[in-house]
Amino acid sequence: MTETVRYRDRTRDYYRALGYPSDYVWARFDAVSFAPLAKPLSQLRIGLVTTASPPDLGNRDASGTRQVWSEAISSAPARLFTDNLAWDKDSTHTDDRASFLPIEAVRQWAEEGLVGGLAPRFHGVPTEYSQRKTMEIDAPQVLERLRADGADAALLSPL
Repeated sequence: MTETVRYRDRTRDYYRALGYPSDYVWARFDAVSFAPLAKPLSQLRIGLVTTASPPDLGNRDASGTRQVWSEAISSAPARLFTDNLAWDKDSTHTDDRASFLPIEAVRQWAEEGLVGGLAPRFHGVPTEYSQRKTMEIDAPQVLERLRADGADAALLSPL
């Protein structure tokens, strides 16, 4: 029988094993509220956001730090780089780009009239353990890019 390992317990144990003086603090957003859509879903332009990296790892700065990146939907690569992320590599694979960057699914929804359309670019957000970097640097950059693309809503597809 396979033993289930809870993610939070595993993360806590990992941090302790690395010698961190305190456990990982999970992000909480108690004051965030949900807002009704400004227009019907069938009229919304959807922007896509993934946590995968570009195949050439071109989202690194001079120090090697991963950065937010964007690419045209029309030239999306068949595969993205995912080997640096934590997922069960023995039980599954990431060869199916559509599972974490659902371009074709959103196009189909647009054809069916479920959504208004697809923004011209998709965006990649680095998977970081720094809540500060995510909140202060990465999230504002992604929001700015989604707004520049005319996206009304974003579909977040973490790996």
